[in-house]
Amino acid sequence: MNKIISKTFLSPNVVELEIETPLIARKRKAGHFVIIKVGTKGERIPLTIAKSDIEKGTITLIIQKVGVTSHKVASLNVGDEVTDVVGPLGNPTHIEKVGTVLCTGGGVGVAPLLPIVEAMHNAGNRVISIIAAKTKELVILEKEIRQHSDEVIIMTDDGSYGIKGLITAGMEEVFKTQHVDLNVSIGPAIMMKFTTQVAKKYNVPSMASLNAIMVDGTGMCGACRVSVGGQVKFVCVDGPEFNAYDVDFDELLMRLGGYKSEEVSDLNRKLDQQA
Repeated sequence: MNKIISKTFLSPNVVELEIETPLIARKRKAGHFVIIKVGTKGERIPLTIAKSDIEKGTITLIIQKVGVTSHKVASLNVGDEVTDVVGPLGNPTHIEKVGTVLCTGGGVGVAPLLPIVEAMHNAGNRVISIIAAKTKELVILEKEIRQHSDEVIIMTDDGSYGIKGLITAGMEEVFKTQHVDLNVSIGPAIMMKFTTQVAKKYNVPSMASLNAIMVDGTGMCGACRVSVGGQVKFVCVDGPEFNAYDVDFDELLMRLGGYKSEEVSDLNRKLDQQA
């Protein structure tokens, strides 16, 4: 049950795990996520389903090592079992043929972007994908993104691969030279704040997939609340995707940083214990 059948390091701190979950694999759609737990007393963390294989009965999750739990999940190996995998959760991405779709992903945000790129392309859209990272070794899933895109632009902060610059610079170039009917952005909240501003500058409808702090994933705890269009929404049941123009990104950024110091101190304590 929930057995890991493959493990791949996409970068030094990003791990791809393929897990046997036949029921979830059968029901999963682009935009869906799961909540997993390692150990009976482990912390619950949400992870977007990057891929699924109905025939094999597997889903693929991509984990960036940041805190204690993500380190614990990333340390699992082939043959190990994930204690709990609950899902699919959230609302699936609304997929339709709109024309040209610009898909922008930063860092591990490329993982949840991948199924949207695939679904948008399969729906008959022309898909332009921009994937960004700080440096070349942190670019992930480029091959898979290219398989489902008509055009791919790679941006790195240091210029070690692709074009040097931030993802917003790549967006500007696309908007100046091509008509875009929809922008989809997934990545760090600060990135989505600025990609939304660029999309708004060119009057391009924009959708953002939010990564709020989450506990139960069913709308009961309220931990993932965010202001959208002046109303309180819960990312887990109302999202995770919203009209980007309506999202209060400043509030989201503040809430995401609420437990930052505690997370760092807890991780340092665990690493010291292992040393």
